[in-house]
Amino acid sequence: MASSPLLPIARGPFSAAVIDRLAGRSHAGSLPDRTLDDPLVDDDLQLALWCCYALHYDSFAHVDPSLEWDPELLRVRRDLEWHFFTRLLDVVGTPTATPAAVRDQLLALTRADGPSLSRYIAECGTEDQLREFLIHRSAYQRKEADPHTWMIPRLRGRAKAAVVAIQHDEYGAGVAAAMHAELFATTMVHFNLDPSVGAYTDLLPGPTLATDNLVSMFGLHRALRGACVGHLALFEMTSVGPMGRYSDALRRFGAPGRARAFYDVHVEADAVHERIALDEMVTSMVEDEPELASQIVFGAQALTLVEQRFAHHLLDAWGADTTSLRPPLDLRPEPIPVEYCFVA
Repeated sequence: MASSPLLPIARGPFSAAVIDRLAGRSHAGSLPDRTLDDPLVDDDLQLALWCCYALHYDSFAHVDPSLEWDPELLRVRRDLEWHFFTRLLDVVGTPTATPAAVRDQLLALTRADGPSLSRYIAECGTEDQLREFLIHRSAYQRKEADPHTWMIPRLRGRAKAAVVAIQHDEYGAGVAAAMHAELFATTMVHFNLDPSVGAYTDLLPGPTLATDNLVSMFGLHRALRGACVGHLALFEMTSVGPMGRYSDALRRFGAPGRARAFYDVHVEADAVHERIALDEMVTSMVEDEPELASQIVFGAQALTLVEQRFAHHLLDAWGADTTSLRPPLDLRPEPIPVEYCFVA
């Protein structure tokens, strides 16, 4: 029987405030004073925000379910989101897109410069680096599609139908074992990793959590539904090539078809989803709500930014011949829950 993960270990005053509240040790109140160099990659802020969002998904073991709508935690989440969102605006800038230009701007983003993590892993990555990559991606892939699903009741007409068509495939067309989140679990098990939701949270650095937090923020706010559409559109439009290269990498390390299925399915499905996302979802939203044109582009630009930061983090660490994950739990003073350890 599936169970919720244990609470992670705090990394600073922001995450301590949230985790202590979830554990029933204190009231969240307001965020402590703290200077932030870059909220987009800050371990403490991103973990605190990730814990707030986790309440809307699997939550945590032994945490009161009513805390999902706790006013104090919602106030803290709002403040964390403000740091995150304003930094995104600072780096990306406030986009200005006319409805007629949205399609071209999204297509231009598919050609954006940046490090190719998939090409590195396919061509020269080690098996240990591949395993690290799977651990990083587990934060999102083990709940794949759920954040984007939040926007369905906030859309209408063709845009809503397009998202439902995409999500239908993501959820395995009604077959539980074919859900993309479950296919990813199969890949993890083949590489001797724990597929439990939240199993590796303590190992995930800020840049990784930011990629997951971004889509949760977009999905959970009706006011950001345009950004969520832009995020999903670019997600689908840039998936086929990288997914094929990841499948090649798995094949290089002897992974059988069942372990590569997650990536192979995406190569096939996302070729269709790309067209649905651009020609149906985006086009319809721009027609129905032209005032959201700039927000659609912003969502895609924000995705590009956090993914580039994530790729740089991994490639910089591997270039320095070190791990891209946070220090192992057995090097820290806190007790180590067995749920967070690799499967033997």
